[in-house]
Amino acid sequence: MRYPELEPYDHGLLDVGDGHRVYWETCGNPDGKPAVVLHGGPGTGCSTAMRRFFDPERYRIVLFDQRGSGRSTPHAGDTVEALTANTAEHLLADLELLRTTLGIEKWLVFGGSWGCALGLTYAVRHPGRVSEVVMMGLATDRRAEISLLTRDLGGMLPDAFARFREGVPEAERDGDLAAAYHRLLLDPDPAVHEEAARRWCAWEDAMLPGVPPSPLLAQPRPRLAFARLVTHYFAHNCFLEDGAILRQAGRLAGIPVVLAQGMLDLSSLAGTPWLLQQALPDAELVLVGGAGHTTAAPAMEDVLIGATDRFAR
Repeated sequence: MRYPELEPYDHGLLDVGDGHRVYWETCGNPDGKPAVVLHGGPGTGCSTAMRRFFDPERYRIVLFDQRGSGRSTPHAGDTVEALTANTAEHLLADLELLRTTLGIEKWLVFGGSWGCALGLTYAVRHPGRVSEVVMMGLATDRRAEISLLTRDLGGMLPDAFARFREGVPEAERDGDLAAAYHRLLLDPDPAVHEEAARRWCAWEDAMLPGVPPSPLLAQPRPRLAFARLVTHYFAHNCFLEDGAILRQAGRLAGIPVVLAQGMLDLSSLAGTPWLLQQALPDAELVLVGGAGHTTAAPAMEDVLIGATDRFAR
């Protein structure tokens, strides 16, 4: 069971350059063990529920909204300018700037889905700044994982995929669907970009069997921001080198890692959980029955909170 709801004791907008200001907040104990939460998407922003995976008496919990999302400015639901200077390298630099601004030497890195890929990239580049790693909805920087989510699952979800594919011009339906949708999402005509956002998010929902549709993505502004950001990243292979995380995972020797994966998570078909377990020297892989690509399942909550409680001690 998650810890009770809590409010931040501090928050702000960090000027990270390039016209971007990143929203951040800290919750729990100001003198507690530092932990940073990396949200998914790209583009979902942090939720209040993510604060509750940590004992607030023992942790100093840092959350932030990545460029273009949540409470950061500019917002991708308002302007395409939010996609300028918005790459994985920028997000990694923002993370380090936030750490130094808050005066943190080392922190536990916690995340899921895109937050897992971003967090693992950060960890292999800055192992001296990471105390532990806790991840769910496992993802890396491999092209095969993007291909799975944008085309290869079509055989398992044929009706939903047909509707998804029909959302782009016929000439582009056998090509890069993320890039095709991204072009539509940049169209200045609201009728075009809003319809593209609805279709993209309907496909995202179809890939999450057993998970209720996100109420956040039912709202036009965050739905457009999410669709613009995720296609921006997918169309550019997440701005990361294919397979770099697995090749560099040995740098995390001596750093405890907990990997939690729902057994109903369709992203497992790319083999990511087992590849990470093999590559990370000190990783524990927990397969969670009855859970998909979500933190909402009680069994998944138990695994994640069990990990943060253990590392707090």
